[in-house]
Amino acid sequence: MFRRTLAVAAAASLAYVTVPEPVGDRVVRVYGDLGTAEYVAVVVPGSDTTAATFDGGRVRTYITPGGGARALLAEARTLDPGARLAVVAWLGYDSPATLSIGVLTIGAAERGAADLRRYVSETLRGKRVSLLCHSYGSVVCAGAVPGSGVADTAVFGSPGLGVSSAAELGGTRLWAGSGARDWMRGVPKLRIGPLGFGPDPTAPAFGARLFGTGSAGHSDYLKPGGESLRNLTLIALGRGGEVSRG
Repeated sequence: MFRRTLAVAAAASLAYVTVPEPVGDRVVRVYGDLGTAEYVAVVVPGSDTTAATFDGGRVRTYITPGGGARALLAEARTLDPGARLAVVAWLGYDSPATLSIGVLTIGAAERGAADLRRYVSETLRGKRVSLLCHSYGSVVCAGAVPGSGVADTAVFGSPGLGVSSAAELGGTRLWAGSGARDWMRGVPKLRIGPLGFGPDPTAPAFGARLFGTGSAGHSDYLKPGGESLRNLTLIALGRGGEVSRG
C-alpha cells in the first residue's frame, strides 16, 4: 500500500517556479509588461521541472511553465483586452524528481518558499499578486504566502499544503481545484512522520474556495478553452466574483 502510494504521489507533481537570477535549472520568465502591470500572476510548478522542460518542445505546451503562462495571458486578453496583467513563470526552486523521496517531503518546498516570498516582496512590490500553484508547487506556495501580501493563492492538483487549514496561510484568499480526471484525487492526503503534506485543500473543512475545473486531468489546468484556465485567469485579474465554483 505504502509503496503504491509513494509511486502514485511521486508521479503527480508538476511545478513551475521562477527567481530573479536564474541558477542552474532555475528559470524566471515574464510574459507581458511587468513595469506597467497592475496585476501579476505567478505560475509555480511541481516536480520534474527543469530548464529543459520549462517551455516548448511538447505538443501540449500549456503543461510547461512558460506555455501555461502564455495561455493565461492570452485568456486574460480575451476576457479583458485592456487588463494590465503580467504573468511570471517561476521556476525558482530545485524541483524534486517525480520518482524520489523528495517529492513526498517538504524540504525542497521550504527552501523554495523563502525565495518565492522574497521575489514577491521585493520584485513585485506594489502589484496585486496571485500565485497559481500546481501539484508540488502548491506546497512551495503555502510556505511562501504568510506575511507576503499575496492577494490570492490558487492551488490545483495539490498533494496537500503542509498545513491543516486555510487559516494557517494568513491573509491570502485561498482557492483550490481538482479536475475530474486528475489522478491526484486518488492519492491519500495525509502526513506520516516526514512524509506527506496533510489534508486535501479541496476538502470542505479545509476552508478554501473551490473553483470549477471541469474534466481536467493532472496536467490540464491551464489548457486553452477549459473552465479551469478561465477561472484561474479571473482570479489573477481580481474578478473572484465571476469564478465558477467547483
